[in-house]
Amino acid sequence: MSARNHRGIVKMVGVALAAFAFSFALVPLYRIACEKVFGVRLERSAAKIDPAGVSKATPTTARMITVQFDGGVNSKLPWAFEPNQLTMQVRPGEQYETTYYAKNTSQRAIVGSAVPSVAPARASGYFSKTECFCFTAQTLAAGEARDMPVRFIVDPALPDDVHTITLSYTFFKNDVLTTQLNAPKVLSQSPLAAP
Repeated sequence: MSARNHRGIVKMVGVALAAFAFSFALVPLYRIACEKVFGVRLERSAAKIDPAGVSKATPTTARMITVQFDGGVNSKLPWAFEPNQLTMQVRPGEQYETTYYAKNTSQRAIVGSAVPSVAPARASGYFSKTECFCFTAQTLAAGEARDMPVRFIVDPALPDDVHTITLSYTFFKNDVLTTQLNAPKVLSQSPLAAP
């Protein structure tokens, strides 16, 4: 093997390792972006949750909040995406679950990533998602449809003058993961053993 080929392989392995390391860095970077840039709290500490998923927090008030749900897709993503429920009445301190419907309307598998937002912005620090499809990239095969759950808790410390919170998601096509998913698989050049 020539020195030039050896350097090329070393560079290729270095790029692969850097990409691998970057993929692990995405989760904390996502959390930082959500909390610092968008004001969305992702921690799971708003209430203690048992293994069955039932909140152990005791509501401190009879107050009810209206949570509105919204969803859309970026123009590059050939998916249908919308909430299965438009509004929900929730009591602060209790855990609730809703679902969003997504369908890949294209002829190939596509990976999408959802970006959440909470309005009004000052309510985002009081809205905690304990489970969400937005925490990871989502892959839908050609024509595949799926309901995706979101579990959330509204903090009882939510300011008294906030009566309605809107949870919105925008799905974007994850070009890098979609390309990797649909890349042709290279067959091994080694001879196959006889059966």
